[in-house]
Amino acid sequence: MQVKLKLFASLARYLPDGSERNVARLDIAEGTTIWSLLDAHNVPRGSCHLVLVNGIYQGPEARYNALKEGDELAVWPPVAGG
Repeated sequence: MQVKLKLFASLARYLPDGSERNVARLDIAEGTTIWSLLDAHNVPRGSCHLVLVNGIYQGPEARYNALKEGDELAVWPPVAGG
């Protein structure tokens, strides 16, 4: 099945080669969870601050849920500013 992985700011470096504009289109196995997909791309869990699937926030427990065909996973690191 296919999903989109969007990594922003400092996390963009973990996207696979060929990704465009912070987005990778990926073929994944049924049952792949948010964490397993991020782990497969070596994205540090501690850097995954804001996690959305189809624009809906995914809290720490929800990150063990399986993704579905066509889902868009977007992840931002913690951001500091003032």
